[in-house]
Amino acid sequence: MVQSENRSFTIGGMSPMLFGVAMALVIAAVLLGKLPKGMIGAFAVMMTLGAIMDVIGSKTPLVNEYLGGAPLVCIFGTAALVYFGIMPEDTAKIVSDFMKGGGFLNFYIAALICGSILGISSDLLIKAGVRYAFPLIAGVVVACGLAAGAAGLMGYGWQQGIMHIAMPIMGGGMGAGAVPMAQIFSSVTKMETKEILSILIPALALGNVMSIVAAGLLDKLGKMKPSLTGNGHLMKDFKVEKEAEMVPNLEMMGTGITVSCLFFVLGNLLNKFVPMIHGYALMIIAVAFCKIFDLIPEIVQKSCNMWYKFVAKNFTAALLVGIGVAYTDLGAVINAISVQYVVLVAVVVLGAVIGSGFAGMMVGFNFVESALTAGLCMSNMGGTGDVAVLSAAKRMELMPFAQISSRLGGALILIMVSLILPILG
Repeated sequence: MVQSENRSFTIGGMSPMLFGVAMALVIAAVLLGKLPKGMIGAFAVMMTLGAIMDVIGSKTPLVNEYLGGAPLVCIFGTAALVYFGIMPEDTAKIVSDFMKGGGFLNFYIAALICGSILGISSDLLIKAGVRYAFPLIAGVVVACGLAAGAAGLMGYGWQQGIMHIAMPIMGGGMGAGAVPMAQIFSSVTKMETKEILSILIPALALGNVMSIVAAGLLDKLGKMKPSLTGNGHLMKDFKVEKEAEMVPNLEMMGTGITVSCLFFVLGNLLNKFVPMIHGYALMIIAVAFCKIFDLIPEIVQKSCNMWYKFVAKNFTAALLVGIGVAYTDLGAVINAISVQYVVLVAVVVLGAVIGSGFAGMMVGFNFVESALTAGLCMSNMGGTGDVAVLSAAKRMELMPFAQISSRLGGALILIMVSLILPILG
């Protein structure tokens, strides 16, 4: 959903009346069995449904403030249409085939990973990287440790506590976190991606909710104990410059498409020689290496970031609808949620706060700000969760650090999963 300059309400960039006509065309094609197969039919369903679900998620009270808003509605709302038989099977198959066989998921992930990493300031990475890595890693370690201990005591299994609860929560959201993580799981365990996502998504969703609540509590802690907070400043001797707004450029976005796809190809190529690490993880390493050592011209980096922002803005809701149809078994999700499950998720979020907060203090960070950025911005639902967490804590100026957690921290989790999954099984 967007708003025009006169602030009139729109859905998918169209007036409600025009969007109603578009939706009617899609519904008619679905009911009459004339929905085209392949990209066109799938995109028509995913874009229109995504626009509706986005409005519902953004406008529904409580859901938009505490439950993740549009992302959860797009996924679970669409999954419910499939689960209750409202979406015809042939329509669901067209969408599923496009998501899986058509490569749309990989296309989206390539743009997200490449553009987001190349869009981070090198100066920010160099100055904050070494110190920031310590609380970030500490948050992951403590969260995984507490999850393993609690899961073992509760009979859930310590391995499952780490891989099925802690990793998806700390993994950087849905598009560049749980989904590629599920595909890594699938390649190792030979389980269906849909079955794996049904295990990972509830943890991610509950982790996001609890992270938002925890952010509000950290804000209250800062007011009670002023010595624990910098009131929005992670460290006293570090200043973040505001990122300049980019003017959309069609040629640059074309370059972004090409380079993003090439990095995805490079990840698969490197996997041929390093088969123990998944292609997604190798792509992340390659992009980060090129960014750190400035091996790519600045104009190309900006092109990739511009393309990433276009994809994230226009295709995210559609992608989440596709995930709801192709990868989310709502019945399995419902069966996965229990008191035991909720307790384990809470333990992971608590571990993220404790680990990142105290480790941050050891390297000169403020407890509250370190726990928010290196902890809760790892345990939330990616970029959407970052906004919700920092809004709840009233510290939106910490967004650059939140992005490091969601982007590079999430990448770290994917690499960890690729390395330890074959060991834990």
